[in-house]
Amino acid sequence: MRQAADHLSAKVGVSTACRVLGVPRCGVYRERNQDVPKRVPTFRPPSKRALSQDERVKVKSVLNSERFQDASPRQIWATLLDEGTYLCSWRTMYRILDADKQVKERRNQLQRPAYKKPELLATEPNQLWSWDITKLRGPVTWTYNYLYVILDVFSRYAVGWMIARQESAQLARDLIQMSCQKQEIDKDQLTIHADRGAAMISKSVALLLSDLGVTKTHSRPHVSNDNPYSEAQFKTLKYRPDYPDRFGAVQDARGWARGFFDWRYVSIEMRQFSKRISEDFVLLNHPHLAC
Repeated sequence: MRQAADHLSAKVGVSTACRVLGVPRCGVYRERNQDVPKRVPTFRPPSKRALSQDERVKVKSVLNSERFQDASPRQIWATLLDEGTYLCSWRTMYRILDADKQVKERRNQLQRPAYKKPELLATEPNQLWSWDITKLRGPVTWTYNYLYVILDVFSRYAVGWMIARQESAQLARDLIQMSCQKQEIDKDQLTIHADRGAAMISKSVALLLSDLGVTKTHSRPHVSNDNPYSEAQFKTLKYRPDYPDRFGAVQDARGWARGFFDWRYVSIEMRQFSKRISEDFVLLNHPHLAC
């Protein structure tokens, strides 16, 4: 059909022939171009005004010198021109740098390490904790209370929480220490995961965890979903129907949070009870165990 459309196009035109025969025009043009020999690129000799190899080396040494290592080729060209020196045009300077892949920052740059995605597994309680801090809005604009929560990843049980008027590494250190003592954590038993907030990466917290024999891990920089369990708990807290828009004082926030965490404890116990009931039901109705 394309060949018929090609023959018919000599009389009525390509558009009309393709419309009558139901053939797309691109196919007709494609077959025509297949018969056209491809153009062989011709050799283009270098210009007689091009810089020699020695001149190019001299220009590159000037561009990479300590004096001009922070300047762009346009700035270098203008500075040398003011001093009565003309090496080449600024566009030629760009070509010389581009030949050696130097059209970028030419100083030694800080190489950031490749951070690996944290992959942690909890198979029993008090094996992996996740902790974070969130803001609770105060009575007026720009006033906040800070909620610290340490969450057991396996059971989703809040092993420790507190509300303070400020975000402090010392308060975080005291909360972690009291939670470890309350849960009777042994050395090399626990791993604590957190993001890279100021309190999380503070020296005082790092020294405490080292003394307690607790392994610490952190989220990757600028990655918001590497600490999902704490973030999910804060969303559950702030999406509660009785969550107020603002708290009058820190005592009000502590009173509301106490009721929230009591509700979470009951919910966890009910889920565990339901799980045990369902497991017993499965065992009783197992075909190999039926009487």
